[in-house]
Order: sequence, then structure tokens, then C-alpha cells
Amino acid sequence: MSDTDEGGLFRLGEFEVDIIVHGFPGKSVCHGSLGFSAITLIRRGDRIALLDVGSFGQRFLLQEQLAARGLTPGDVTDVLLTHSHYDHSVNWTLFKHANIVIGRDELAWSLEQPWGETVVPELYVEALDKWPTLRRVDDGDEVFPGITAHMAPGHTPGSLVFVLDGGERDIVFSGDACKNRAELLSRAADMTYDDDATRASIDDIWALWSRRPGSILAPGHDLPMVLENGEPRYLGKREAAIRAWYGEDLNQTTVISLLPGAV
Repeated sequence: MSDTDEGGLFRLGEFEVDIIVHGFPGKSVCHGSLGFSAITLIRRGDRIALLDVGSFGQRFLLQEQLAARGLTPGDVTDVLLTHSHYDHSVNWTLFKHANIVIGRDELAWSLEQPWGETVVPELYVEALDKWPTLRRVDDGDEVFPGITAHMAPGHTPGSLVFVLDGGERDIVFSGDACKNRAELLSRAADMTYDDDATRASIDDIWALWSRRPGSILAPGHDLPMVLENGEPRYLGKREAAIRAWYGEDLNQTTVISLLPGAV
């Protein structure tokens, strides 16, 4: 498509949308949650938004990606959070002067979760609840010029999907309401509190995605996609690997690819 390059940069109407960290559709086998979630930079006029802000493991990567685009955290005017889980929300503290958006129901649910037992970052949501630039939003609210929030319960009770109106086509940011292509096609999800709610939300995501030809779906843990003859086609190139010290000094490393068919 003419509106994308290999790095995940899209221009739709007045928007420039740059997926600066691609999500990865995988889970760690032995070492707990992987948490490789997508982070997207959105520009429109003099406003600069981040849609989800990643985990501690992505903190320096996020700052590096901003710097590579001539930006600092202070340049970000808006932070849009799909839900409260640590791998999507923890780094809101880098953007303490920005407008910070989260679903009203999501934040209320997050504040009720027992400490130390879930992937909700307890102290971070407690601080966010009192933050002066916080905006709690509801279904149908405009959260940024040209971007609306849609309730999509299932992964969490208050998960949001954000829809960017690009004129002739949209971008649907599904967050973890539909994390990857496998969930999209199967209409079932890993990590959900309610299977029926998840299925209904994925049906709604399909409807939002397919209402305009050429629209893009950007999941929370996968590459962006377009529909071709009713089937999702990936945009961009997946990269994922681990560097390990298996040798006898720090200069000797082994790179292990996480891509299909890699040896």
C-alpha cells in the first residue's frame, strides 16, 4: 500500500501514524509474562499522542525511538491507554505533563484489584487515579481530534478500542481486546476474564475494521494488518530475537531469533 513503509509509518488524512514498537504474539515458556506490546506515535497538527506506552522493559527503547524522531517525552501532548495492564500502561509516568486517557470503567476496576496478584500495576494506577491531567473516558468519547474510544470488554472489563478516522480509511487500534491474528480469526482469546464478552468484542472489532475498504487493524501484540479478499494481510516486517551470554566473556554472545522457521 502507498500509505505504509516497512517501518510501520502510515499517513491518513491529517494524521501521521508511526508504530514505533511492534507488538509480538508470543508468551515466555519459563520466565513469566513476555509483555512485548505495541506502542504507536500519532501526530496531528501540533498534537502528538502515544497510544499505549509499554512496560519497564520497553522504557529505554521508547525513549530511544522518540529521540530518533527528534522528540523528547515532554513533546508528547496526549497518552491514550487501551487498558491498565503493566505492559501497556506503566510508562505513563514519563509523560506526566500530557493529557492521559483511560477508560472510566477500566480505572475503577483496576483500583479494586488485589495487590500483588494480577498484572495490574497497583501503585501506578493508584497514582494515576489522582493525577491532575487524567481524563476518564466512556464509550463513544473523542479522546484526541479524530480518534474515538469504543468499549471492548473481555481481556479486562474496561478495555478500549480506539478508532482513528483517516477520511477514506480508518485505523482500528484493538489493544488486547484482540491481541493478534490468531485471536482475530478464531474469535477466542488467551487471557480473558469472560469468553463470551471477548467473542462479542472481537465481532465488534471486525465490524469496525471492515466498514471502510483499506482500513488498518493494529493489535496490541502483533503487526498491523489490512483485509484482502476478506483475509488479514500483515503490513511491515516482524523482528524479534534474544541475545544471550552463553560463552566465557561478555564479547561472546548468541542471538536467538523468535521468528518462525529460524534456526
